[in-house]
Amino acid sequence: MPTAEAPAARRPARVRRRLRTRIILSFAVFGLALTALIAATTVYLRNRVENQVLGAALEKNNNAFAEGFYLNPNAVGIPFEKIQGRQFSTRKLDRVPPEWRDLPNGVHEISMRDPVTHQTRAYKLAVRKDPDYWFFLAYDIAEERESQRQLVHALIASVGVFTLLSLLIGWWSASRVMSPVTELAQRLRRSGASSAPAPLAPHFADDEVGELARALDDYAARLTEVVQRDREFNADVSHELRTPLAVIRGAVELLLAKPDLDERTRVRLLRIQRAEQQCSDLIGALLLLSRNERGVGQCDAAKVAQQLLDSHRAQLGSKPLELRLEGRPSLPVEVPEPVLAVALGNLIGNAVKYTPSGAVVVRVLDAAVEVVDSGPGLSAEDAARLFERGYRGTHAGLSQGGGIGLSIVRRLCALYGWDVQVRPGAEKGVVATLRFAPGRAAQAQASTGSSQP
Repeated sequence: MPTAEAPAARRPARVRRRLRTRIILSFAVFGLALTALIAATTVYLRNRVENQVLGAALEKNNNAFAEGFYLNPNAVGIPFEKIQGRQFSTRKLDRVPPEWRDLPNGVHEISMRDPVTHQTRAYKLAVRKDPDYWFFLAYDIAEERESQRQLVHALIASVGVFTLLSLLIGWWSASRVMSPVTELAQRLRRSGASSAPAPLAPHFADDEVGELARALDDYAARLTEVVQRDREFNADVSHELRTPLAVIRGAVELLLAKPDLDERTRVRLLRIQRAEQQCSDLIGALLLLSRNERGVGQCDAAKVAQQLLDSHRAQLGSKPLELRLEGRPSLPVEVPEPVLAVALGNLIGNAVKYTPSGAVVVRVLDAAVEVVDSGPGLSAEDAARLFERGYRGTHAGLSQGGGIGLSIVRRLCALYGWDVQVRPGAEKGVVATLRFAPGRAAQAQASTGSSQP
């Protein structure tokens, strides 16, 4: 059901953060990613170098241990600081620790339980298995693992510190970068209410923000020129059109005052008089719309509806259509009569135009006016687009009109805070409802109630 304030088709909402927030987040994410990459690279390179250095040293020392054993077979083991060398005969492999027995030649990392302290310790173990003897060189790396754990904790802390530092730098940078844009927006907001806004470019440096300020100045100048031309055009139209209409009105009144006027000529003059009044009302309403200002005045909606029905009744000719007024005898509305005549006249005019036979009933309600016809009805497409400028309904056919009457009604309703709805009738036809603003409706009801005995 279309209304005067029906929202346009909504586009999918897109969540957009403020530019300042995006700059700060960019710095924070960049700092986090960079420090995390550096930390991960540091841990990887440290482990790689440690494994290579320890592995090469253990293998070299294990080979030296084996060669020394062959030179002095009576040696049982060679104790070093943090290093333990042991050899076993292949005839007594049951003495080999179970964790070492199945390891191939090379360097391995194993964990063993210390029989004295009963603590699990990590070792780098170099293995050499000859046909007669097996040689093992174990290096205690528990301290290295502890230092590696401390390094990881320090790197994690550094990632957090550098991320926080990046966040602070981003906040400071965003404040510095966005301050000219914020100042530009504030100046633009302050100058928005002025008819001749002050230039913005002199207040900013010759950079991107200054270029934006110059573009806004240029746009404001062109917009001011367009508004000035529009005001001059409205003033010219108001003067140039009202003058010939006044001449027509005066001439018609003089002709209608003649006593020897025949009835056929009188009917035609009355039609010219009504057309002149409609033109004057439409010019007044359009001027208010162009200025976006509400006219001051008061009129009776029931009286205006009766005048409009009389005007259309005189133009029916042989069309089998009944026009009648129902409801309240009076409904005061705080609006100039020409404005209400244009809004209500378009609704009644559409009902009369698209109803080939039957009746058009105007009901004056407590705070609204309904126009009910017995025409062909309303399609779903018409209901959705009826108030669009230039749209003509599916039943328009070859009838005259540019499809702007209901668009004018919608704009007048938006200006005065009214509501207009068009819906299909209960059985057939269309029901158009013009509902006035609640405050004005309450005041109108109070005014009418106080006048009744």
